Amino acid sequence: MRTFLDSLYKNQALVYKYFLYIGSVFLIVFLFPRGGKFKYEYQKGKPWQYENFYAPFDFSINKSEDEVSKEKVAIVNNRIDYYAYDNQIAEDVHGVFEEQFKDVFKPPTFTANQLPFLRKVAREILDDIYENGILAKTERKKNNLYLLKNHEAIKMRFDEIYSPSDIADVVDKKLAQNGLTGYREAFQQLFFTLVRPNVSLDTNLTKKELDHEFSKISYTLGTVDEGKLIIAKGEVVEEEDLRLLNSLKGEFESELWGENNQYYVLVGYTVLVALVLMMLFLFLKRYRDDIFKDNTKLTFIIVNILFMVFFTTLVVKYDDAYVFVVPLCILPLILKTFFDARLGLYVHVLTVLILGFVVPNSFEYIFLQIMAGIVTILSVSELYKRANLFISVGQITLIYIVGYFAFHMIHEGSLQDMQWIAFGFFLLNGMITLFVQPMIYIYEKIFGLVSDVSLLELSDTNSKLLKELSNKAPGTFHHSLQVANLAEAAANEIGANAMLVRVGALYHDIGKMNNPTYFTENQITNVNPHDDLEPVEAAKIIIDHVIQGIEIAQRNKVPDRVIDFIRTHHGTSLVFYFYKKQKELGGEMDEADFRYPGPIPFSKETAILMMADSVEAASKSLKDPTFLVIDEFVEKIIEGQVQANQFLNANITLKEIEQIKKILKQKLVNIYHLRVEYPE
Repeated sequence: MRTFLDSLYKNQALVYKYFLYIGSVFLIVFLFPRGGKFKYEYQKGKPWQYENFYAPFDFSINKSEDEVSKEKVAIVNNRIDYYAYDNQIAEDVHGVFEEQFKDVFKPPTFTANQLPFLRKVAREILDDIYENGILAKTERKKNNLYLLKNHEAIKMRFDEIYSPSDIADVVDKKLAQNGLTGYREAFQQLFFTLVRPNVSLDTNLTKKELDHEFSKISYTLGTVDEGKLIIAKGEVVEEEDLRLLNSLKGEFESELWGENNQYYVLVGYTVLVALVLMMLFLFLKRYRDDIFKDNTKLTFIIVNILFMVFFTTLVVKYDDAYVFVVPLCILPLILKTFFDARLGLYVHVLTVLILGFVVPNSFEYIFLQIMAGIVTILSVSELYKRANLFISVGQITLIYIVGYFAFHMIHEGSLQDMQWIAFGFFLLNGMITLFVQPMIYIYEKIFGLVSDVSLLELSDTNSKLLKELSNKAPGTFHHSLQVANLAEAAANEIGANAMLVRVGALYHDIGKMNNPTYFTENQITNVNPHDDLEPVEAAKIIIDHVIQGIEIAQRNKVPDRVIDFIRTHHGTSLVFYFYKKQKELGGEMDEADFRYPGPIPFSKETAILMMADSVEAASKSLKDPTFLVIDEFVEKIIEGQVQANQFLNANITLKEIEQIKKILKQKLVNIYHLRVEYPE
C-alpha cells in the first residue's frame, strides 16, 4: 500500500491528467441532449447520397412549425371573444336614476306637467342603453362577440353594444323621435353623469376557449407505412421529401433513446468524445509539450472547451434557433492570446466537431464556425489594441452573414423566405464576442496567465515597481531600458514574443534595488564597496540580486511568466571577476559559490534576454568601440554562452542565434554613434 501511495505521489501530475481527461469526457457526454442521432445527413436542394431509403417503421408525417404557427394565428384571428355583462353596475345606475333626474330637471325651468313625460323618455333611453350594456373600451377589432349575461353566452355583433362615445347619439336619436330636441342639453347632462360602462372582456374565459381550440389542432398530416419508398438514390431532396425525412428523423431519435438502447447511445457518444479529446492531448504532447506538462495551462484549455459546450447545449435546449448567438469565436481568440494561433485553431475545430452532435443542421454549423474560427486566427493581432478587436469582430460577423446567404440560396434556390432575424443573431454574436477582453482579465487572475494586455500595462515605466527602480537604482533602470530595446529588436527579428521580452527585460534586474551601490552602473564615485569584502561575499551579493528580484516581483504580484526572466537571465553562469580574484588569492574554494543558481533559459524569449543583458552590460567596458571591436565583442560573449550550454533547454536554433548577433551588433553601432571614416 505504501509503495502504491509513493508511486501515486511521484506521478501525481500524470494522474491529474488522466482524471482531467476522464472527467471532461463524462461532463461533455452528460451535457449532451438526451436523444439519439439520425444516421443520415441531408439538405434541401441536394441529391440523396445514400441507397434507396424505405420507411423502417410506421410513422406520422409531422407538420412544420410554420404550418402549426399559421393555424394558431388563424384561430387567434378568427376567435370570438367573451365579454362579461355586469348586472350590478346596471342595477346601481337604475337605482340612482331618479335622484340624478331630479337634480337636472328642476322647477321652475321644467314644469310639473312636463316632468312625467321627460322622465318616461329618459327611462326608455336608459333601458335601451343597458339592454346589452356599455363597453368599458371603445376599441372594436372584431365583428362579433359573446356576451355573458345572466349565465348565458349570447352571440351578437359589436355594433349592438354601445360604447361611451355612442351615448350622445343614442340620446339625440330618442329625443328626435319624441320631438324633444329642445331638451338636448339637459338630457346630455343627465346621461353624462349617470351612465357607467358595464361590459368588459373576460380574459380568463377567452383564453380558456382559445386553448381549447388550440388543443384541436392536428400536428400530423397522415402516416407512412413501413416499407414505403421515401426517397431514391440520387433524387433531389424537395420540400415534400424534406417533410418526410424530418418526420422520420424526429420519430427515430425519440424512439432510439429508449430504456433498451440508451446505454448503447451513451457508449457511442462517450467513445467519439473520448477520441476528440485524445486528439487534443496527443497534439499537446507532441507539439506543445510545455503546455502539456503544465497542468494549469492544460486545465485552462479544457475549462474553455467545457464552457463553450455547456453554453451551446444550454441554448440548444432552450431554442436551437439561437444557436448562432453563442460567441464560439471567443475560444480561438482567448487561446491565441495566451498561447499561439495554431493551438487556438486546433482546439476550436475540435470543439466545433464535438458540438456537431448537439446542434441542428450540423454540416452548416460546422462549416460556418470553422470558417469564422479561421478568420479569427488570421485577423486578430495585438489584441491590446482596441481597434483590432472591433475589426476582427466585424470580419467574423460578415463571414456568418455571407455564409448564411450562401446556404439559404442552396436550400431555397432563391432569396425568398429569408429569416432576417438570423442577421440579428449574428450581430448579437459579434457584440458578445467583444466581452473577450474582460474574460481575458478574469482568466489571468484565476489561472495566473499573462496576455499582451497585461504585458502592455507592465511595460509602463510609470508603474509603481519600475518607478521605485528608477529612484533607488537609476543606473540599473537605464541599463534595463537599453536591454529592453536590444531584446525587443532581436525578438522581432526571429519572430519571438517581442512584448514579453521587453517586459522581462524591464524587470530582470529589480533585485538590485536592495543593494544598488554594489553594482557598477549605480556607482557615482570611485569608491567600490566590494573592495572591502572577500570575493565570496562580494559574489554572493551579486548572485543574490536574482533571488531578491524574484521575491520583490512576487510581493508585487508580477506574473510568473515575467518572473521567469528574472530567474534565468544569468542561467548557471559564473561570476567570473570574483571567481578569478578568489583563485588568485589561493586557498580552498568552491566553484558553486560563484555560480548563479539558474535555471538556464528555457524559451526563445529568455535566451534573447540573456544575450542582450550580457552584451549591453559588458559593452560599458569598451574603451574605443569600432565596428571590428563590437563584432568580435558580441561574438565572444554569445559564443561563450553557447559553449557553456546555457541555451540547451531553449527552443532556439543556431540560425536564430546568428540573427540575434547581427541585430545586437547593429544596435550597438547605433548606440555608440559610429561613422564610416572617409579619406581626406
